[in-house]
Amino acid sequence: MKQFLLTMAGVFAGLVLFVVGVPFLLIVMAAGAARPAAVPAHSVLQLDLRGGLTDQDSHNPFAAFSGGGRSVMSIIETLRRAETDDKVKALLVRLPEGGMAPATADELRLAFKHFRSVGKKPIYAHSQGLYPSGMVTSTYMLGSAASEFWMQPGSAFQAVGVSSEAMFFKRFFDKYGVKAEYEQRYEYKNAVNPYLYSDYTPAHRESSLSWMGSVYRTALTTAAADRMKDPAQLIRTLEAGPYSAQEARDKGLIDKVGQVNDVEALVLSRAGKGAKLIAFDDYAARSKHPALKSGPAIAVIGAEGAIVTGSSGSGGSPFGGESTVYSDDVAKAIYDATADKDVKAIVFRVSSPGGSDTASEQILAAVKAAKAAGKPVVVSMGTYAASGGYWISSQASAIVAEPTTLTGSIGVYGGKFALGDALSRFGVDTHAVHVGGDYAGAFGTGEGFTPDQRAKFAGWMDRIYAGFVTRVADGRKLSPERVREIAKGRVWTGEQALQLGLVDELGGFYQAVDKAKALANLKGEVRLKPMDGGQSPLEALQRALGVSSTSMKTLAATAWILGDPRSEAILDQVATARLRAAPGGAAVLADTPIH
Repeated sequence: MKQFLLTMAGVFAGLVLFVVGVPFLLIVMAAGAARPAAVPAHSVLQLDLRGGLTDQDSHNPFAAFSGGGRSVMSIIETLRRAETDDKVKALLVRLPEGGMAPATADELRLAFKHFRSVGKKPIYAHSQGLYPSGMVTSTYMLGSAASEFWMQPGSAFQAVGVSSEAMFFKRFFDKYGVKAEYEQRYEYKNAVNPYLYSDYTPAHRESSLSWMGSVYRTALTTAAADRMKDPAQLIRTLEAGPYSAQEARDKGLIDKVGQVNDVEALVLSRAGKGAKLIAFDDYAARSKHPALKSGPAIAVIGAEGAIVTGSSGSGGSPFGGESTVYSDDVAKAIYDATADKDVKAIVFRVSSPGGSDTASEQILAAVKAAKAAGKPVVVSMGTYAASGGYWISSQASAIVAEPTTLTGSIGVYGGKFALGDALSRFGVDTHAVHVGGDYAGAFGTGEGFTPDQRAKFAGWMDRIYAGFVTRVADGRKLSPERVREIAKGRVWTGEQALQLGLVDELGGFYQAVDKAKALANLKGEVRLKPMDGGQSPLEALQRALGVSSTSMKTLAATAWILGDPRSEAILDQVATARLRAAPGGAAVLADTPIH
């Protein structure tokens, strides 16, 4: 009886939440499934890049409410549809004022070039200023891929170079008694250098300047080609800045100066009588997706964010906006694709700075199983595929990277902060007890490692590093000695990685699709089949409400009994979503985000 009353109380609480709060969320979600309005006959799409981008769409149904926005993958897929849509006449792009991830700019540039060449449609880019924030030269490169590059009058053109700044805490730690006890494999694995040193080490400085220089040269060489300028002359002109928008136009760095209203009016006049501006997201919702077909398919599986063990339903808030690669989900998606008779190859989109070595190994095992089953796996690298991100890519059938993808970082680090001395200065004493071997207390925060603990921990680091090298050597058909030369935790750009044999081709997602088709001997048009092993929207809703699957069913039955038309309509949408989502349709960090 007690359990029954608890269950009914839970159902009642869930019902209250369902009727009062959830209808609003679900109605908004269901609106996306409603039949959209038709696309106007003369449409100009407006793509606003000022709000930031993820690499891939979030699988979290609540992402839109928690800051999740547009993705690179959704943009390039929508542009592929728009370029052959007779109703779409042009594209207007609003550029960010600061920098953007270099590989993101590379991927979008490829999509812009394809839109212009295949669709024979113009692109107009408008900037309200370019300021020295992040990789602003990548923003300039993307604007240079447009048919016309506009800037707002009086705005600043400050794309003069690339800068990076790091804070070093060693002297602060020494002053307050904090000890950073870390092991690195090896000198280029610089994620924890700010805790260990007071300035860049020679290796840290060399690595940073190397990949930054590669990104800078690639962006400006590409921009020069698109604007039909001599690269050396363009670089000299840029580095002599900054300029006003008018000066940038006079020097041939951009095409025109005008307010966004000016370029909108011009584009609409050129697009034809009655032309209308359509928000990019609205077009994505309105335009029809190709009907699903049977027959051969290429599975598309994504992995964006830090790599961790577990699944998306095992913890954390479903309202969170952070992208995370859950090893159970990604491995399941790969195994599902392997078992799917229609799937002939897999494109694995990776945009990850790294994470858990054990989680990475679980995903890599799934990649190897797919290959063993005769299904090629082609990795498409996004913003970065470094350390753990490279671990899960290393034994793919082929790797395609953007020229400015940050990759490699074949290395490992781990350790702890010893805070005992620092806390004692504030009257806090830390003491530990343990049973068993001495290593049981190795990661206590009161004291640093003992010599024996340090030796054992260092041995653990050595084993992980050696395993990483072996996996790369096997996957890339390189000798272990060669891998050790180019490893040591060093970050490379895609362009550098190609020369080192760490990737096979330079290009974006659709180049990876072409590679997968070739490896699977597929001819003609092949459907792309998105697959992921994460939770369905209904499961996310259950977790958000904190009720079980049984309670959800009871709640649903109650809604029908009450005859609430809102609840009935919402439940219909949830049921449809569930059908669509049915199957078939401190461990040591391997790395940290790259600065």
